[in-house]
Amino acid sequence: MGEDVIGNQGNSTLFLVIQHSDIQTQEKYLPMMREAAAKGNASVSSLALLEDRVALRKGGKQIYGSQVSKDQETGEYFILPLIDPDNVDKRRLEVGLESIQEYISIWGITWDAEEYKKKLSKIEATQKK
Repeated sequence: MGEDVIGNQGNSTLFLVIQHSDIQTQEKYLPMMREAAAKGNASVSSLALLEDRVALRKGGKQIYGSQVSKDQETGEYFILPLIDPDNVDKRRLEVGLESIQEYISIWGITWDAEEYKKKLSKIEATQKK
């Protein structure tokens, strides 16, 4: 995987195929994606999306807050279960991502870690349904 082998368009297409595949395919290619990102051959933001999606699909919480959903009753968007909300920006910065607020603003979400923590149990219960 990587621009050096298949070019930018090919790399983006390959990532999208993996990102929207079944969990077994995602788990198979996640280590390769990590390696490609470490070498600069895949985007860190793509890796963050895949890391978060795999964690959620395995019943865990996401690391970078890249996965968002929409409340079917209220129509409001929200961040799916996230580990350690207080330090999400630190983790995002470490891998070269913009702040969580910058990222989620496209969905009209305002980041407030304290409010998020208050709502987290409700979010987790919704996801288990």
